Amino acid sequence: MAVFQTKKILSISAFIIILIAILWLFQDNITKISIFQKNIQQSDNIKEAINENSYLEKIDNFVIKEYSNEQLLLQIVEAETYSRKKNKPVELINVKVTTYDEFGQKGIVLTSNRAEILESGEIFFNGEVNIQSKNGVSHKVNTESLIVFSNNGQIKSNRKVTYLGENAKIEAQGMEMNIEDDDTMSLIGKTIINQDSGSVIETINLFVSHTDGKKLYKSTEKTFYNSNDSEVSADKGMDLNNGGSTMGGSTMGGSTIDSYNLIVDQSNGREVYKSNDSTHYQTQVSDIRAKRMHYDAKTKKVELMGGVLGVYK
Repeated sequence: MAVFQTKKILSISAFIIILIAILWLFQDNITKISIFQKNIQQSDNIKEAINENSYLEKIDNFVIKEYSNEQLLLQIVEAETYSRKKNKPVELINVKVTTYDEFGQKGIVLTSNRAEILESGEIFFNGEVNIQSKNGVSHKVNTESLIVFSNNGQIKSNRKVTYLGENAKIEAQGMEMNIEDDDTMSLIGKTIINQDSGSVIETINLFVSHTDGKKLYKSTEKTFYNSNDSEVSADKGMDLNNGGSTMGGSTMGGSTIDSYNLIVDQSNGREVYKSNDSTHYQTQVSDIRAKRMHYDAKTKKVELMGGVLGVYK
């Protein structure tokens, strides 16, 4: 019995030795097969990446005209470069889009460094976009997403928008504009106007309109005006132009001034508050009512005029 077990053990040992020898002899081939399979996989990945980034189509000095079902010209799209890749939207570099109204008259012109054409046919801008109205007024906006809907004549963004004004940078939660009526651009949602003077105006739903080449900014929602010298809140909104702003139903902080249709004159570096309506001026020691008011924020001088009635504590 012991002899049988010894022979069995010797047979198993011999088998193991032979197996090790075979593996040793073929180890180079096994390694080569593994490396070969890995190289094949890497090669396939490289080919796939090349295919993904290869141009299916590329056109320089690209121009295309879009027409309606009634064969009316809707828009002309021009680009320095048009390119299309696998599983990616069409990309336009240095693009210009010229829109036309139902009478064939030239409308809004949009220019940008980059845009994409979606599968739906809409043009998707991102980055800085210059919008030139048919009246010659220019609007510069910076956004992640601005889409031109040629079928209904709308320009719209549902993303954060930065509007670059002449003396201010305006941030809003979106924007809308009608190609047919381009006199007004609507900045949607909470809107913050950061003026070059350092003053900040906060409001909701700001309308940017232009007449005779001048831009006017208007809101009918509650508005807050903050500068280094004063704080103003207005219940009935505000009108803002290059020379200053008008606020309805206004209250000034610190020494409190309640008035209507308050004018903030920012011309020539000044900050002067004027009202030709009833004014209620209050401090810790006085309570004064008047028909008109003039307040210079720099000198802290208040002038109350017309039917002045005061009570002093």
